[in-house]
Amino acid sequence: MTAKVKIKDWKKEERPREKMLNNGAASLSNTELIAILIRSGNSFETAIDLSRKILSQADNSLNKLSQLSVDELTLINGIGKTKALSILAAFELSSRMEAELPEERPQILSSNDVVKLLRPLMKNLDHEECWILYLNRANRVVQRERVSIGGISSTIMDTKLIIRHALNKFACGMILAHNHPSGTPYPGTQDKKQTKILQDAAAFFDISILDHVIIAKDKFYSFCDHNLL
Repeated sequence: MTAKVKIKDWKKEERPREKMLNNGAASLSNTELIAILIRSGNSFETAIDLSRKILSQADNSLNKLSQLSVDELTLINGIGKTKALSILAAFELSSRMEAELPEERPQILSSNDVVKLLRPLMKNLDHEECWILYLNRANRVVQRERVSIGGISSTIMDTKLIIRHALNKFACGMILAHNHPSGTPYPGTQDKKQTKILQDAAAFFDISILDHVIIAKDKFYSFCDHNLL
């Protein structure tokens, strides 16, 4: 086997870290960025070589790579738990940054606004979660909150808890959202039933349920857009 040429022996302008320092992160390829994350190679491969293998495992798709588990990543020869965790931590930070609420309370004017706020939190989940957007009279988000975590195919909403939180936040409206890991966005009978129960309970306190959005990977379904509310 041909002996590897260590990255430290490369020309300075070709080394990923030096390139990033001199030209910024945007100048690096995906392979080079991952090489910086994993920091080192092994006895026979450089960090760049390992990074190519990692991307190949995900069909050169960053989206697919973000969905791999630690166990799947460590199946790649030369990738231990530390390197795998570094990669997944970077993706998690990216998702949290994308999902972070802006300093000014965002205003919800359409189902697309809901998806923009919540898809980063749900798009890669392998289980169902239910989230609530609490809104003021101007339809600006007072708070975003996860209210339940379910299994692969269902999640149960606690109506009393949601109403109590809405009252504590002086919310005038609420928007429900949950995800379908299957990729199918259409509501089931239970989705419609739970929405109706919460709608009736909220109406007693003069709180409106403005929408229920189901997020399924790159698709979504809005109860409001389909006149179900």
